[in-house]
Amino acid sequence: MAHDRNDTPDREADHATASRDAEEAAAHKAPPMPPDSAFKLGPAGLKEKRPRLLADLQRYLDHQRHYFLGYQVNQGLDDVAYDLSDLLRVHTNNIGDPFKDSNLRTHTKPLERAVLAYYADLWGIAPHDEKDPKSAWGYVLSMGSSEGNIYGLLNARDFVSGKHLLLERGTSESRVPRLAMAQATPVTGNPNATVPVILFSRESHYSIAKSAHTLGIPTFGAMGNDPKRDYLKDARRVMGTPTWPTEVPSHDDGRIDVDGLVRAVDYFAEKGHPVVVVLNLGTTFKGAYDDVEEAVSRLGGVFERHGMYDREFTVERDGKKERIKRDGFWIHVDGALGANYVPFLAKAGVAVPKFDFSLPRPGVSSIVASGHKYPGCPWPCGVFMTRRGLQLQPPPMADYVGSPDTTFAGSRNGFSAAVLWNFFAEHSHDDQVRMAKGCHDTAVYTARRLEEKVAPRLRELGKDPLERELTRHSFSVRFRAPAERIIEKYSLATVTVPFGESSVKTYVHLFTMPHVTEALIDELIADLMEEDAFPASAVRPVATRALIPEQHTPAEETEVLYSVAMTDRGFA
Repeated sequence: MAHDRNDTPDREADHATASRDAEEAAAHKAPPMPPDSAFKLGPAGLKEKRPRLLADLQRYLDHQRHYFLGYQVNQGLDDVAYDLSDLLRVHTNNIGDPFKDSNLRTHTKPLERAVLAYYADLWGIAPHDEKDPKSAWGYVLSMGSSEGNIYGLLNARDFVSGKHLLLERGTSESRVPRLAMAQATPVTGNPNATVPVILFSRESHYSIAKSAHTLGIPTFGAMGNDPKRDYLKDARRVMGTPTWPTEVPSHDDGRIDVDGLVRAVDYFAEKGHPVVVVLNLGTTFKGAYDDVEEAVSRLGGVFERHGMYDREFTVERDGKKERIKRDGFWIHVDGALGANYVPFLAKAGVAVPKFDFSLPRPGVSSIVASGHKYPGCPWPCGVFMTRRGLQLQPPPMADYVGSPDTTFAGSRNGFSAAVLWNFFAEHSHDDQVRMAKGCHDTAVYTARRLEEKVAPRLRELGKDPLERELTRHSFSVRFRAPAERIIEKYSLATVTVPFGESSVKTYVHLFTMPHVTEALIDELIADLMEEDAFPASAVRPVATRALIPEQHTPAEETEVLYSVAMTDRGFA
């Protein structure tokens, strides 16, 4: 019988069970991770030591799993172990397009297609139909959302800049035609029409900036500050800063400043640049949701005003010229965490923003979500999705694969599709509404307990305040960093921000993922109530500002100080 992951029948029974688990774990001192030297491999192997080392590793991981709070990962994975262990005996590989079976027959593509259809319904788009350009196309990622972000921005860059695929005639060496990427010519003659710029907030995951750099898509800041262009003089008028910022500003709670985004897009669209916009649904540190619906609605007027819809390009085929049409924008939603559960919070009556493909034109061009975060998987995975009509055709197909390689990766993990399918097959929408609402309510419970218990305790001890924050409807609770032993016990994620000219503050956050119980939160609260749980001061000096990670001190914003962590660059 399948094990029901994160079932939520009776809250008191769940609380009691978790309390017993906590008592059992607490009865034993945290087992150490064996040192690197213990795992050192040699020509003879480790035949006699191997079982003991694996047992020691398992004890360490089980203990860490029990107290795991700091990262947005669901550790409740018993159903994977119970239901799918036999699949570990088979190499499953979903190489190539998910909608075309390959010659590699040990694949799980039927399950992958079912998962993609499930997400299409969840995200407001018709399931994949080869003949319908408005239907969904996507695939299950082998990495987390970082892979989906790279692939989404690759599609965005080529689509908005007028790249297209030509079927070239065979050569004297081979009569077989081949596909080749070509650059169409903009009808307007505007040289900027093929030079996109990308805009994302300062809360965006670091993979966005990394992807833009890798793909050669200049940020609006880099384009605006380029000495070869005459844009720098307009920075103060448009953005209120002496130079163009690297990223779009965000509100204190982590949401993108839609006003600032619209001003920046309006400026570069007026110059004729196609734009790639990235919006977030569940930022890494604060768990904030950008108002995707408002951003899309307001950008639509900008795109209309500057002729960004159906821009025309000239294409030469077989000596003849013809025209193609491409929108000059792409809106990508990085829903690494939120895109999986926000639809279920909405069903529970929680006021969360709309973000999906059902939004009217200009709409959303692509969405990505991480499956290992929510609902959960033993390894990184995720889902990327776009519209069939926005997908550029694949490069030449390798004969030995037998399926067009439309994905970013070559070989793709077939087990991930099975893990996601198994969860969705086992859990109804009603189950997931309860699961998502339970996480939401546990976050509220955590924030309340911190404010009622820990904050007064710090005042009683004469220490700096707790600075507890909970972004509206987020699973992420933030507060100032406690003692290192508490950070280590609960795997709390940390971020250090500048405070003044030569000091810093460090904050931690936790995520109330499905495996997190109120009993575990109560144990954390008890630890935080101890007299030495926090240093007296939240501020500590540093010898040089170079010790602060560069992403926390953008050059154009060094005068801005934050009392609560604003940066959001971490876990993928």
